[in-house]
Amino acid sequence: MKVLPTDLPGVLILEPKVFPDARGFFLETYNKEKYAAAGLTLDFVQDNLSFSSRGVLRGLHYQNPHAQGKLVYVLQGEVWDVAVDIRHGSEH
Repeated sequence: MKVLPTDLPGVLILEPKVFPDARGFFLETYNKEKYAAAGLTLDFVQDNLSFSSRGVLRGLHYQNPHAQGKLVYVLQGEVWDVAVDIRHGSEH
């Protein structure tokens, strides 16, 4: 898994290794040990999947005091995912 930092503290881009073959492809969407090696030692308790048609804008999710991590999977095409740091004292 490739871990890419972003300008926003706490926001990472995780690129899993994809294993393609004639049937399609396989990839690990989550591996506790690999996430821990990347410094992500969170206890994931829920996993959701949604599908959006082209041009759909989904809402901003502000969670306080019960913040949640967010994993975004792009299965086909591309996505523009926006993270906004509204923490007190943030420079971003």
